[in-house]
Amino acid sequence: MDVAEAVPELVQTTRLMEGFTFRRIRTRGAEINVATAGEGPPLLLIHGNPLTLVSWHKVAPSLARDFSVVAIDMRGYGDSSKPDGGEDHSGYSFRAIGEDAFEVMDALGHETFAVAGHDRGARVGFRMCLDRPERITRYAALDIVPTHHVLNNITLGWARESYHWFFMAQKAPFPENLLGADLDYYMRYKLNKKGVGLEIFTPEAMDEYIRCATREQIHAVCEDYRATITVDLDMDTADYGTRKIACPTLVIWGTNSHCGRHFKPVEAWSEWADDLVGLPVPTGHYPAEHRPDLIYAAFYRFFRGERVT
Repeated sequence: MDVAEAVPELVQTTRLMEGFTFRRIRTRGAEINVATAGEGPPLLLIHGNPLTLVSWHKVAPSLARDFSVVAIDMRGYGDSSKPDGGEDHSGYSFRAIGEDAFEVMDALGHETFAVAGHDRGARVGFRMCLDRPERITRYAALDIVPTHHVLNNITLGWARESYHWFFMAQKAPFPENLLGADLDYYMRYKLNKKGVGLEIFTPEAMDEYIRCATREQIHAVCEDYRATITVDLDMDTADYGTRKIACPTLVIWGTNSHCGRHFKPVEAWSEWADDLVGLPVPTGHYPAEHRPDLIYAAFYRFFRGERVT
């Protein structure tokens, strides 16, 4: 069965995050930029790097017909605040970012909710599922395999495409100074994935990503990557083989992304989730902007508890 069968048509919009209301919600560690719309079961959307919450703009308005959609800028990204990461960078760990998300959902009155994340946001969702399984009803990850698997299965091919994992993790301010020399060039280079190009991004979305690519954001992103190879990996190593994701899990990856080319996603995720569905899609690393029709259809079915094939 085609994943798009019997799914409502995708909403066609001309504005970023059409129909969403924006606000800032203070957490214990940050001020988070939040966009909300819709009614129904709550669904949290968490973006990746080097993006912001508007990376969901092609699917979020459609999802808001059936769900109470909450999209956030992670701390350090977009219009959220950019607190200090601390000496061990734990202020930008996936746990810290996940705690922001839990507090945002608390403020909005959502005790339990579903989570969808892309890239870094999917890693935040992963940690949220392990830390507070009683609060997450369903979890979808776009175009990643778990951090522990990535860092314990590095290949030459993946390393060539994912140089930034270790470059951005270098001691401050080395990567910040180099990237800050021409942020517009860096953003266009970073988003221009092999075999895909920049055409998948609307001009409005690209302008927004470049607007948010300040030196302050770049520092926060580097702190994110510094935390990944230290405190985040330590957490995952401690949990490996002892804890699993308790809720139904959907893993989607682009067949023309570094994830699809260099990993076996279902095999990698099966170490962490028993109730698991894998779905390859013909995209690069940014599926929600490349093929929003497929991502919306998969999300619509999965978060309604229907079969995804």
